[in-house]
Amino acid sequence: MFEKDYIVVSVEGDYAYLRDESGECDEDLFIALALLPAGTDVGTRLHYENFSYEII
Repeated sequence: MFEKDYIVVSVEGDYAYLRDESGECDEDLFIALALLPAGTDVGTRLHYENFSYEII
């Protein structure tokens, strides 16, 4: 099963940029805030698993 941890590096309008905490990927992930848990903001750490994100 695919799992990954991210940190929110910026929020622009209704979208957020997530950075892979493992450093495996150099590009930030651009994702709609509607797909992220309520309360997500810059600096929030997220865990992705089974097509969903949760705050860690």
